[in-house]
Amino acid sequence: MPAIFNAQPQSQRSWAVAMALLLVYVVWGTTYFAIGIALQSMPPLLMNAIRFLCAGGVMLLVALWQGHALPTREQWRNSALVGGLMVFLAMNLIGFAQKLGIGSGLMATVVTTMPMWLALWSRWGGERVPVTSWIGLALGVVGALLLAMEGDFSATWLGAALAFGAPLCWSIGSYASRKLSLPAPAMASAAQWFVGGAMGLVVALWFEPLSALGQVSAKSWAAWVYLLVFGTLVALNAYLWLLQNTSAALAGSYSFVNPAVALLVGVVMGGELLTGWVFAALPLIAAALVFILYGKPLLAWWVVRRTALMGFRAG
Repeated sequence: MPAIFNAQPQSQRSWAVAMALLLVYVVWGTTYFAIGIALQSMPPLLMNAIRFLCAGGVMLLVALWQGHALPTREQWRNSALVGGLMVFLAMNLIGFAQKLGIGSGLMATVVTTMPMWLALWSRWGGERVPVTSWIGLALGVVGALLLAMEGDFSATWLGAALAFGAPLCWSIGSYASRKLSLPAPAMASAAQWFVGGAMGLVVALWFEPLSALGQVSAKSWAAWVYLLVFGTLVALNAYLWLLQNTSAALAGSYSFVNPAVALLVGVVMGGELLTGWVFAALPLIAAALVFILYGKPLLAWWVVRRTALMGFRAG
């Protein structure tokens, strides 16, 4: 994992969290557009398989260079579970959903269900999820749904089912990564990505000939490189760090911002047109982030304020 996300003094932790969130907010908001470009000429299973095999190999070298030990048998098993859910299932479901007609904007919107699932698993697992976080999650989903009304987001039933299955698998994998015994962060990323990519390659070889890679356009390869470097090595590392160092609601808050970023990318690079819904959606998304990021101090301030006001009236 990059040095900026290693263990740091408390005085620097807030800056690390802010930087990690910014990376995940912005970069992952652009990846849906990049996936659409890559899929124009690249087979979906092979696209993800070689992406995560390469990313896993790079992170393995980084982890060994940092002096981390290879995972134990138990850690390999846990990494395979997390990688299978997040890399093999979730990422391939996204690829096939977009291949079947789900637009990048709609796909980004569907992903907003992920933090709701993650918060639910956290609550069932015994973790306390503040009321303000639930309010923020609900506001974020409503805001993202309003964004979905921008433009033509037609989809097939199968594509829609795959799209909604992706955040479900991602949320289970995210929760598992918070609870299972895993190696050091860089080695955990390497193991999860490499195993998930290997699973994808095994399946891909049954359905997609390797010769198809020879027909991939330069534009699709450029999008694939962007997904590898920024979408995986940079942003996914930041997200995995957030899962271990912040609340589930905060780590998952990226999914509310990503649709807005995806929409902006679609307007600037894809020629999409905006209607008035965006002006109703963005304030809701901003309010969602306020509740998730600052819900506890705001609630404490309100309680103090209300108590003081009631005392003033009684006097």
